[in-house]
Amino acid sequence: MNLTQTIKRTWLARLGLTFSHSDYGTQLSRTQRTGPLSIQKAFYPEGRDCAHVYLLHPPAGIVSGDELHVDLNLPEQAHVLVTTPGANRFYRARHDVEIGNPEQKQITHIDLAPNAKCEHFPLETIVYDGAQGINQVIVKLKSDSVYLGWDISCLGLPSSEQPFEQGKFSQLNQVICDNKLLYHDRIVISPENNLQNHMAGLASNTVFATFLAYAPSHLVDQSQQVELIDKLREVIEQQGFTQQVSVTHIKELLIVRYLGQHAEQCKQIFILLWQEIRPLYVKKQGIVPRIWHT
Repeated sequence: MNLTQTIKRTWLARLGLTFSHSDYGTQLSRTQRTGPLSIQKAFYPEGRDCAHVYLLHPPAGIVSGDELHVDLNLPEQAHVLVTTPGANRFYRARHDVEIGNPEQKQITHIDLAPNAKCEHFPLETIVYDGAQGINQVIVKLKSDSVYLGWDISCLGLPSSEQPFEQGKFSQLNQVICDNKLLYHDRIVISPENNLQNHMAGLASNTVFATFLAYAPSHLVDQSQQVELIDKLREVIEQQGFTQQVSVTHIKELLIVRYLGQHAEQCKQIFILLWQEIRPLYVKKQGIVPRIWHT
């Protein structure tokens, strides 16, 4: 087997997006692309000050040996909302000599300059039975940046009677503020640790998700934070999701967690909470991106 044969069977995809900000608003100033990751262009449904970007991955799934890297770089004053037109998928891993390492990776780095705002809302990631998936979202921001982002993971296809019973899935979320680690959350699901079924783990739930929201204290002070958390918990209770959703906070970082059985239910409540958070954090109403309706 030669190197060319190996490359044909795996994808190393990288998409680097660098934005700029001027009197004309936020613009996509540079795109670096390798492999099947791309965007069409920046859209402006809310005006020039907020660029909407849809990440496109035509294969719509990640197989053994694939690595998808997305790097977002936002300068001062820039405001970007990033999402996807559909779910991503970690397919069943291949264990053959031509692939070698069966791991499948999706890694996102987001770098925010002072006073930049990023909203990162990819649709759910589906992990097929037998996958060897690694999913990471690493956010580096400054103390006066604003970040809103979620990550939704779905284990198996239980509605099709294809539960996640074999394989391994690792999820990492990190927030680094002024070069100091503010938040680190990692989970590894495998048959060996039985974390999916253990009561101290996922308690036999198949969907778990985290919604992180950061804003500086001069933008959202302590009294506003307390009032917002009370409102979020009220929405959660009104929607009947008190058993699936929790809200906590660490300094300026708001942490919402979902643990349940339905990705659509998770997205429904996360969108409602985003619509409460967004006016306070980015001074805009939470109008759902049109791409989520297609």
